[in-house]
Amino acid sequence: MPDPARPYNDLPPLPPDADIETRAVLKKCVAARTALAELRLAGHLIPDQSVLVHAIPNLEARDSSAVENIVTTNDALFREASLGDHEAEPATKEAARYRNALYAAIDAIKTRPLSTRIAVEVCQAITGIDLDIRRTPGTTLTNSHTGEVIYTPPEGEARLRELLANWERFAHESPDLDPLVRMAILHYQFEAIHPFPDGNGRTGRILNILSLMQDGLLDLPTLYLSRYVLTTRGEYYRRLGEVTFQRQWEPWILYVLAGVEQTSVWTTAKIRAIRALMDETTRYVRIAAPKMPHAVIEQIFTQPYCRITNLVEHGVAERHTASAYLKELARLGVLQEEKVGRDKVFLHRKYLSVLFGDAHAFEPYPHIAKAAAASRQPRAQAET
Repeated sequence: MPDPARPYNDLPPLPPDADIETRAVLKKCVAARTALAELRLAGHLIPDQSVLVHAIPNLEARDSSAVENIVTTNDALFREASLGDHEAEPATKEAARYRNALYAAIDAIKTRPLSTRIAVEVCQAITGIDLDIRRTPGTTLTNSHTGEVIYTPPEGEARLRELLANWERFAHESPDLDPLVRMAILHYQFEAIHPFPDGNGRTGRILNILSLMQDGLLDLPTLYLSRYVLTTRGEYYRRLGEVTFQRQWEPWILYVLAGVEQTSVWTTAKIRAIRALMDETTRYVRIAAPKMPHAVIEQIFTQPYCRITNLVEHGVAERHTASAYLKELARLGVLQEEKVGRDKVFLHRKYLSVLFGDAHAFEPYPHIAKAAAASRQPRAQAET
């Protein structure tokens, strides 16, 4: 059994020397794969896929950062995504780097296989530092309450690169393993190697998504797995430790599979609620403001903090007309106008409530008769 206070340079290489696909694991795989397949199909309910590509990674970035005690709010992170980071708090900027690292990594695996190099690039993007594999000793993981050393990862650049090369081979040379089981094993091994001076946990969680996308189990980065890790953080670290110190693989893999299943079910419900709100908003606006282009509706779901310039930059309308569209939606109660510095921002509060809430529900818009009456009221003066 390894000594928590000594570098674990004897970390066993992959594959694990144990019965991995036990009966319990295979049974749980069926449930997890079914839920994940439903999530994948749900993603196609949204005609404009950029809506989900903007929404779910922001939620993932917020909670993956929170696991590492980098705390921001959903509101702040979505505001930063729409308005830029010049006024964002440091924690919000750090969580935003996670989101941007995920986007870049997804582009990377379109042309390159999952690799140590991609892991390095992800970690650099997350931390904002031009770092590489650890070269200096002294890295330890400690209990945040007691200061006790609970794990000392391997050290020495040569040893770390050797273990990462093995990790990379396993990612591509274990075709008989269920991809979800392989992802669980890869995640443990990466966290045990702990190859970077900082950002290992967040990097590992992005690698989970990349692994599933590369294996064809996901089309979009919609598996909001960090929510599960955050709400079960104690069990997450305990199960990792059971593999390290007791070589107990089954509890760890079952934990990950349960996370995939629960997260897939939760996110599928979230996506269905988003689609329902999009349909409801479209119906309401079509009656209350029949001349409103559908592209405006799509834009306020892609950017729930919307500025006039957003519509202009996306070719939806010229500035004068874009202003009139957003003011009309504010008059109808779809958006809420706010002043941010010298700029006007239009908040899609109903959509933000659906994104941030666990109920996956929203307050319906007024009855069609009320919407028709609203369409006959005088229009707001457009901004020049």
